[in-house]
Amino acid sequence: MRDLRLSCLLLVVLLQACQLQTPLPERPAEASAALPEMRTIPVEEPAVEQIPSNLQRLIADLLFSGLQALDDDRLLTPRFDNAYDYFREVLQLQPENEIALEGMQSIVERYLDLALEAANRGNFSNADRLLGRAEIIDGAHPGIGPAREALEAERNSGDLFFPLEERMLRRQDDAIRATLADIATQAREHDAFVLITAPDDELARWMYSTMRESVAGYRLRGNIEISGVTLIRLRMPES
Repeated sequence: MRDLRLSCLLLVVLLQACQLQTPLPERPAEASAALPEMRTIPVEEPAVEQIPSNLQRLIADLLFSGLQALDDDRLLTPRFDNAYDYFREVLQLQPENEIALEGMQSIVERYLDLALEAANRGNFSNADRLLGRAEIIDGAHPGIGPAREALEAERNSGDLFFPLEERMLRRQDDAIRATLADIATQAREHDAFVLITAPDDELARWMYSTMRESVAGYRLRGNIEISGVTLIRLRMPES
């Protein structure tokens, strides 16, 4: 049986070999002569859209103004002189302009930063307003959800916020000393951590030393941050 199978396989191989060795019929000469001459057809490359020079200058000017407005925090205001309007006009002229698209995202991210700063100062209504402006520009931005959650966490923290006027602090008179002493007393009563925010290090250190002197014998725990606002925040201990 095995010999029969080998014989069959050998026969199949021989038949295939014969088929491969069978010469192909030659093409008649007249048939070859009848074939049309092959020609190379040039392929034209798609034309690159050329932007008129005057339009290029306009886009460049709008981008420059938009970036300046962004740097100055003129995000949605004043009207006709803000980053959003400049970038939007560029995108109306050139929808795929990368600088304008990135500029729009930068506006949203700046609003998110400002909203969190406002929340850290206890200015929750302003934080809500700033987040609303971010949503106007790009409601689907992935940073809006986490910013909302952070705002709610700050709102529910139970911390105490004391906005202060820099002008009054600079005077260092008895009235402002009494205000700082009252805040220090509340910090001692709640065993709170004191976060002092001030425009410069010298003023912030004076605020802290004044508060510490008013509660002599108590270890007033705190930290200092330099910012454009003047604020004292008492962080309540976790339950």
